[in-house]
Amino acid sequence: MDARPTPEQRELDAAAARLGEKLGVATVGDLDDHDRRDRLDANLRQAGWRELRGGSPDEAWASGVEAALVARRLSRFAADAAYLGPVLAHDALRRVGADLQDVTVAVSSSMGIGDPTLAIDAAGATTAVAVAADGTVSTFDLMARDPIDPVDLTRVVIPVSNGSGVRVGQLDGEALQAWEALAVTLTAADLVGAMEGAFELANEYAKQRRQFGAPIGSFQAVQHLLAESKTLIEGAHSALNYAAWAVDALSPADARLSAAVAKAYAARSARTICESSIQIHGGIGNTWECMAHVYLRRVLLSSELFGNDSAHLSLISQQRQGVPVGLS
Repeated sequence: MDARPTPEQRELDAAAARLGEKLGVATVGDLDDHDRRDRLDANLRQAGWRELRGGSPDEAWASGVEAALVARRLSRFAADAAYLGPVLAHDALRRVGADLQDVTVAVSSSMGIGDPTLAIDAAGATTAVAVAADGTVSTFDLMARDPIDPVDLTRVVIPVSNGSGVRVGQLDGEALQAWEALAVTLTAADLVGAMEGAFELANEYAKQRRQFGAPIGSFQAVQHLLAESKTLIEGAHSALNYAAWAVDALSPADARLSAAVAKAYAARSARTICESSIQIHGGIGNTWECMAHVYLRRVLLSSELFGNDSAHLSLISQQRQGVPVGLS
């Protein structure tokens, strides 16, 4: 494995970082800035990043590495425009030879695959694409469906209408595992980006906030929290890099295992880092105005999406024992 990004991947990463820094959520008040959000959405549409995993049934336009790069950067800046859901929807449609626009992915009530009840990242979407446990790919109309209040303030979640939906194709065993590997890897990337954002928030606060005449970052207790957070980020980033590479380079079963490792590590690390960020902020960390809770809310949803850490640890154990596994 050569983990070094190509020049094109470095430029994609830099472009996503620039967009997130310019139009992402920098303060809690930005969540109410509809003009900013509309401009962010327009930039994502123009860049075509939601269709990165489109293409022919046999080959996607972009690799798992490139899709993960964008997911991580957008989450780092708490971008509140749809990305992960549309990318996964287009990937599922590509694999069955279907082509639809303004789509996002639907998940079950447990945030995994199965009977769809919720469409995530549904801002601007008119159709939800659901992948069932047996690999059946179906679409559901989202028109005239009102959003619900999600725990994650940066995502739009819409209930999926009752009914069987419209069947558009079928993923066989390996294709289903490959799609699962991408889904889990991209949620891990979202978690890594959110933990980086929470860490930077705490790190900057530790430099500026002074107590007893000194920055709180000079206190050993705060330094230990920041050092632990940085170490967790590096570990999660390494696991993510391997999982993203494995999406296209390894067998579906091996890619699925790599994704499970990355997701389990990232989910537990992200919660620890967000909690440390709140702790470092002290009393202000528990207020609505502090961005720490925005990252924590994003982490809470992404941690459950396509299986929580406990579910993935169980999958890892089962797969190593030779037991077939999946997200159902």
